[in-house]
Amino acid sequence: MTPPPGWYRDPSAPHQERWWDGTAWTEHRRPPEPVGYGPAVGQAPQTGQPPTPMYQPVQPGQAATVPLSAGGTPGGPGGPGGGGRGKAVALTAAAAVLVAAIVTGVFVLGEDDGGSPRTQTPPVTATATDPAPVSDPPSPSPTASTPSADDPALVEDQLNGVTFPLPDGWVWPKYVAEDDVMMTTDGTYDCPADGSVCRHGLVVSRTVTANAESSPKVLAQQDIEDAADDAYDRDLIGNKPFGGIESHEEVASGPVAVAGRAGYYVRWRVKTAKGPGGYVQSMVFPSTVGTESPILVRYVFDAGQDGPPLADMDTITKGIRPIGDADTGGGVGSGIGPTD
Repeated sequence: MTPPPGWYRDPSAPHQERWWDGTAWTEHRRPPEPVGYGPAVGQAPQTGQPPTPMYQPVQPGQAATVPLSAGGTPGGPGGPGGGGRGKAVALTAAAAVLVAAIVTGVFVLGEDDGGSPRTQTPPVTATATDPAPVSDPPSPSPTASTPSADDPALVEDQLNGVTFPLPDGWVWPKYVAEDDVMMTTDGTYDCPADGSVCRHGLVVSRTVTANAESSPKVLAQQDIEDAADDAYDRDLIGNKPFGGIESHEEVASGPVAVAGRAGYYVRWRVKTAKGPGGYVQSMVFPSTVGTESPILVRYVFDAGQDGPPLADMDTITKGIRPIGDADTGGGVGSGIGPTD
């Protein structure tokens, strides 16, 4: 009954979300996604929708949520607690939940500051008493990738426990609308169809939660079409910066060793109505941390002379390492075990 990896309301700070890796809380936090533009609290990133936990854990000292009857108040019209008294009971219960959450957060933080181990607890799903976040248009924000403290030429994906090399011409992402971007090419340009801002290349890393029991080969084959659509068909607000996809062809696929794990990749060449089109690649391999959920890495490279060289895909793939491990290698065609 342990919830799958994903973003959940932080038990020690209910105003933000925290990443649950399937077994324990990580130190990665973020503000809640706006309603209508991203995963809701208790859901995982865009790669899949985990089943909602069928239970509601109660934190120490937390009051249970009072269910409402069909009449809208505890007990319903005419019953115990009906009418104005029912509303007062509901408000009191909501206040008790909020106060208990704050007290629990203070208690956990106090234990950590005192030197004793922080208790790892499973995420709690949202209740009817939680206020709904205000819906705002999506805005670019810093992403989950961070520069490595030991090597400025590496980018850390702390959620999945791996690092990526930063080739020449690539930079850490800043103010990009896409989720989970690890790196982008340096600079931007006007998209050929609508004049919005585009980048010649980006690399995305996500945890797979939907159909996570499938093989890396199946997951990569299932993802490649979505990867192409997200990159060259429609953007996050429904515009077509390249005029849409006109055709595609598979140019490469096969087993790949990544961070010492057996994975699989599929690469497409995409032709668009405007501009030179590009290349997209979906690559999946098992994580080395947590529940070893599959990691999905997407590559998006513009074609043409302004796009990054395709060799950078292999360079980045070969340089992916578990955090703290500089010796484990891999690459396209490296066989270290079955992938399907």
